[in-house]
Amino acid sequence: MYQFDSRVRYSETDEQGKLSLTGIINYLQDCSTFQSEDIGLGVQYLKDNHRAWWLSSWQIVIDRYPRLGEEIVISTWPYDFKGIYGYRNFTIQDKSGTYLVRANSVWFFFDTEAGRPVRVREENVRGYGSGEEKLAMDYAPRRIEVPAEYETREPVVVARHHLDTNHHVNNAQYVEIAREFLPELKIGEIRVEYKKAAVLGDVITPHISRNGEGYTVSLCDKEGSPHAIIWLREQKAGKENND
Repeated sequence: MYQFDSRVRYSETDEQGKLSLTGIINYLQDCSTFQSEDIGLGVQYLKDNHRAWWLSSWQIVIDRYPRLGEEIVISTWPYDFKGIYGYRNFTIQDKSGTYLVRANSVWFFFDTEAGRPVRVREENVRGYGSGEEKLAMDYAPRRIEVPAEYETREPVVVARHHLDTNHHVNNAQYVEIAREFLPELKIGEIRVEYKKAAVLGDVITPHISRNGEGYTVSLCDKEGSPHAIIWLREQKAGKENND
């Protein structure tokens, strides 16, 4: 297991003074990135070897949003590598060890020179550790069902602030784009299925569907094929007992 300590900064909070959803996703991404950097398998290693880990899906369950100034511990561990895929859990805990956030993720290994996924080899994952148990949580399918009926909203043009070091729209930015078209709601669980990377200048059209617990948002290209599908469930009333 890899972990680091932090304290919720004002710049990471939302209008309620709590760690924002984007802040949560960024902490999770940072944790796995820090682990890769610390064992010598980080961004420069991947670039030099024409490789990349691309995110296929998220499932993030939020039990409580950390407050401004609260001390937190962010942890991650891979629990399996199989074929082209890597499977990784994440948690955010308070100082007493109580889970605030629990997450599962699926990644795939990509050859950036050949432009195709490749199998994970031992040298690609040395130092990550093995034998860690899967986090106890209710695991959802990687694929998200898209409703037949939806509302089309105003297109968004990908700008430079959306991009990461792969020159693609960053994983958290898809969620930010989707939320701009939704009413204000406290999210208790989010799932994201990444389908096709969007790059600078691409036009993304949101397709919004209301479901029983929240919303499904497909962020589509000009032909209607999704770049990413986001499913959001509202947090149940009274869930955060420490509010």
